Amino acid sequence: RNSRDSSSAAHLMTTASLVPPQAGCFLSGPVVLDLISQGVIGIEPFRPENVGPASVDLTLSNEFRIFKDIAGPVRIAADTDYRTLTNLKVLADGETLILQPGEFVLGITEEQISLPGSIGGLLEGRSRYARCGIVIHLTASLMQPGICSRQVLEIVNLSKFPVELVPGEAVCQFIFVRMEGEGHYQGRFHGQKL
Repeated sequence: RNSRDSSSAAHLMTTASLVPPQAGCFLSGPVVLDLISQGVIGIEPFRPENVGPASVDLTLSNEFRIFKDIAGPVRIAADTDYRTLTNLKVLADGETLILQPGEFVLGITEEQISLPGSIGGLLEGRSRYARCGIVIHLTASLMQPGICSRQVLEIVNLSKFPVELVPGEAVCQFIFVRMEGEGHYQGRFHGQKL
């Protein structure tokens, strides 16, 4: 059994050496900082203290989209525009948003992320919110290479109590992933605003 374990470990080491170290991997905090200093990755505004070991925390803006009360079904298709289903709400300085149990709103990050064609990313909520029943980014976590936009957040309160959303708080994290090859997102949400 020990010889099989040794041969498996040797096989894994050999296999790992065949994969280019740059492609398909999460970028560490020091690598992200280096790429920002070189101008390869852009984050504006940038707060160095928000860089973690494998992600960068992003903060909640004061802009939200509140869904209208609509009777009847809404057909969701390629041309459906969420802006026709919502009202824009911009909070004043110091104001917060109360999210009721079961309520769903759209938010957006303060930071704009700019990526080259060789880097994509994943957007995930922070665990302090998840553990209180708050989903910060419900679906669509893939961030395409070549984007230059703020990140829209799909926020829902799954808890049994109202919660207070505070602009300026770090609510999600962006994980940078180096791609094998290049691509450039040119879809309808390129350069998105809320």
